[in-house]
Amino acid sequence: MARVSDAAGSIGVELTPDVPADAVGSLAADTERAGFDRVFVSAHYNNRDPFLALSRAAAATETIRLGPGIVNPYETHPVTLASRMATLAERSDGRALFGLGAGDASTLSALGIERERPLRRVLETTRVARALWNGERVDHDGTFRAVDAALDYDVSPPPVYVGAQGPDMLRMSAAHADGVLVNAAHPDDLAAAAARIDEGRTDRASARGPLDTVAFAGVSVARDADAARRAARPPVAFVTAGAPRDILDRHGLDPERAAAIGDALSAGAYDDAFAAVSPAMIDAFCIAGDPADVEARLRSAFEHVDSVVAAAPLGPDRSTAIDLLGTVFERVRAP
Repeated sequence: MARVSDAAGSIGVELTPDVPADAVGSLAADTERAGFDRVFVSAHYNNRDPFLALSRAAAATETIRLGPGIVNPYETHPVTLASRMATLAERSDGRALFGLGAGDASTLSALGIERERPLRRVLETTRVARALWNGERVDHDGTFRAVDAALDYDVSPPPVYVGAQGPDMLRMSAAHADGVLVNAAHPDDLAAAAARIDEGRTDRASARGPLDTVAFAGVSVARDADAARRAARPPVAFVTAGAPRDILDRHGLDPERAAAIGDALSAGAYDDAFAAVSPAMIDAFCIAGDPADVEARLRSAFEHVDSVVAAAPLGPDRSTAIDLLGTVFERVRAP
């Protein structure tokens, strides 16, 4: 049975609700049996609702911590998000984690939502949520408005984990969040993020307690390394298309090819986009291969962060990948 921990060294899995909510619950139970501490359920409008899936996961598990990975405060009002998280905390007997981020600009744009002042909105959401969870009535006028907002039930406040990639969000998260979900898989990117996080720690109040830094890293594992790398192509295509120029340059990736992948994705030409993913892109943006390959990369990740979440795709077969990853992580964490 998995141990529940907020301490450094925790391991987790991201599950995508592209299957029914009950199936997500079953996968969460598999994750708990495999020895993981955390399950995050991804939040994209084209998949099932993450909170419904998390409710099924809470019912199917006993000790593992659960949270969305990652919701944004644009599609849903921050006060509503705070209430949904409080409900999840109640449903899971205090096992909830609040995975919060600014959201993907292109996805929000497709919904007619402008992602204005993302750093400020995430910070304000964190502060308002904590006030509501503490039983306060809230008036707020900033990147969003709330007038005399309150929750009419007792709450077990969940820790706030902020998804971050850019330097400003990394620094802000280090100063104000309980944990940082670093959107990176390569040790060079994790090392660069760690430097920005260390800068943010200088503004961290001692009352906030220790900060948990987490690599929220795409992982694809299978006994057949080639199959694992093929399964990594779809998520790597999306990551590559949205990667900032400095990160593309860090890995020597062609920005024109990255832009072409983005154009293909926008046009719905997914097969073309996935076919354009190069081996170097997979190496930069995913931990992919057989168990030995993945173990080596995970050991490198733990040199820069406290904890790791294995994010999508996990592998060609998710259930098998969860079992393989459980064994790999057990070796990585062994004394």
